[in-house]
Amino acid sequence: MLTVEKAICMITDAIPSVDREIVQLHQASGRVLQQRVKAERDQPPFDRVTMDGIAIKFDAFTKGITEFAIKGTQQAGDQVHRLCQANDCLEIMTGSVLPKGSDCVVPVERISIKNDHAILENGYLPERNQFIHPQGSDHEKGHVILRPGQVISPMDIAIIASCGLESVQVSKQPTIQLISTGNELVDPGKKIEAHQIRMSNGPALNAMLTRHGFFNTTHEHLVDDQDILEKRLEKILAENEVIVLSGGVSMGKADYVPEVLTKLGVKIVFHKISQQPGKPMWFGIGPAGQQVFALPGNPVSTIVCCRHYVIPALLHAAGRAKTQSEFAVLAEEVTCSSKLTCFMPVRISCSADGFINATPVPTNTSGDFTSLTGTDGYVELAKENGFFDAGAIVPIHRWTIS
Repeated sequence: MLTVEKAICMITDAIPSVDREIVQLHQASGRVLQQRVKAERDQPPFDRVTMDGIAIKFDAFTKGITEFAIKGTQQAGDQVHRLCQANDCLEIMTGSVLPKGSDCVVPVERISIKNDHAILENGYLPERNQFIHPQGSDHEKGHVILRPGQVISPMDIAIIASCGLESVQVSKQPTIQLISTGNELVDPGKKIEAHQIRMSNGPALNAMLTRHGFFNTTHEHLVDDQDILEKRLEKILAENEVIVLSGGVSMGKADYVPEVLTKLGVKIVFHKISQQPGKPMWFGIGPAGQQVFALPGNPVSTIVCCRHYVIPALLHAAGRAKTQSEFAVLAEEVTCSSKLTCFMPVRISCSADGFINATPVPTNTSGDFTSLTGTDGYVELAKENGFFDAGAIVPIHRWTIS
């Protein structure tokens, strides 16, 4: 059976990269950057004052001057002033340009003012260039600050704006259709019978996608009827770039999804992975290059497969830079009953020596999604080893890819 590693490689090789588009700055947060962002000017663009107080010539202090005549005020946004005489000073505000001729800022807490003179606190010893943020010390004009492949954070928005850009090039959002299959499913808020269950996979998948920056997503429920599935999926394939189905991919008599997809021209890439939960997962490419992920219907399987395959595939197609692998120390021993790669939900904590500890949270079958609340992700336990000691170092995958 297909290994987890091989399944990831086959998905990556099969999916095309998405197009690019220009968006306004207020729409860019969470998107994948697709251009270099260069500094418009030196940062800071001038010698910047970092404390409220007075600006003086340091040499004046070294010559014994501790009382300075106040000759004006330099506020943030003012044109730069000049300090002319050694025994003069200018009142300055945080963020203002350092007045020409000065090279020392004395904080307001260290002075007293009397008769338009600023008097240094008795015994206070200032230093040359103190409380001055030098021009270009963060970066110089033309320096590449942001590069393609990173997800734009709120801090990056500040950087892009500081570079004078009101719009930026990002990866285009794919159109994603989520489909929950099953006669037993009932939406929240609707009347439910004893033999039915609530719709939960669709909302969970939508939440996971939006958390990772994929907002162009809709959800639909389809019953286990072959004709209905074929008719709707044909239209859905024509209107979307990515289709993610939940349910209908196992070996039951009502598991029509693989057959219907094949009939509609979706070329199968693989069906079934050597893992638990999520073994029946199906992946294929549609006639127009659509990516079709058919996930097992049990909730834990659905959530794990979405996090392990769908999200990384979409981020890869968007040009997201690859993140580093992460490892954790098992806080307890774990036994895996099947000879499959085991994805075990865990809670994460940090030890006193700085290691990431992962405490297993076994689920009561792959339908027990309530056990996932409070977990931080899952560890990947290799199928070659059925027993893992406490203290074993294993790969960990957080629910949210940072």
